[in-house]
Amino acid sequence: MPPIGELNEQPLHAALKAYYARPDDQVEVSTDGYVIDLVQDDCLIEIQTGNFSNVKRKLSELVRRYPVRLVYPVAAEKWILKLPQQGTEQPQYRKSPKRGRVEAIFSELVSFPRLLLEDNFSLEVVLVQEEEVRRFVCKKRGRKDGWVTVERRMLGVVAQRIFEKPSDLSNLLPADIPAEFTTLDLAQAIDIPRRLAQKMAYCLREIGEIDWVGKRGRSHIYSRADVCQRN
Repeated sequence: MPPIGELNEQPLHAALKAYYARPDDQVEVSTDGYVIDLVQDDCLIEIQTGNFSNVKRKLSELVRRYPVRLVYPVAAEKWILKLPQQGTEQPQYRKSPKRGRVEAIFSELVSFPRLLLEDNFSLEVVLVQEEEVRRFVCKKRGRKDGWVTVERRMLGVVAQRIFEKPSDLSNLLPADIPAEFTTLDLAQAIDIPRRLAQKMAYCLREIGEIDWVGKRGRSHIYSRADVCQRN
């Protein structure tokens, strides 16, 4: 029987665990009442493919006593496989035009941005090539076309980026961002949706890398923290 943590493990999670595991690593280790994906030397490695709120309590407690690294995959390239609705149909396969970026991490990091202030905590974003398997269930409220994702599969790793301290995250701000900027300015400067830029600004403000300096109409104005200190 597989370890408890592997009973309902999805393919993407399993593939990432295999990718990161080294020969001498411990896998699915019980630590202080929690199951950890990998123990690598003295570091606990937790792989999270979904909502960060699900591991907030776990990480917040473990980081008090151990070095912890959270690994999060972002689909740099994605292929979509739609399973047949009827037995006689053929599956549909296509490449998604959407390309994920490192900045996608802010969509989840809003759950606990201040954890990056802890010396024991680090975050790794891994850009992957991914296959998303969808099955038609039914058209329901909140389910626009009736298709739901049933599996995510890793096809390959494109790149990895590690964030060990708050300034590592602020390096994602464009060098030519105005001294004072709104989330619209930020969204346009790095070509991301404004909603994601708002989450990015929230996280950077929580870890002290940018400051709120006022409002322009209904928009909040921010500045890099080092600029505010110089002024």
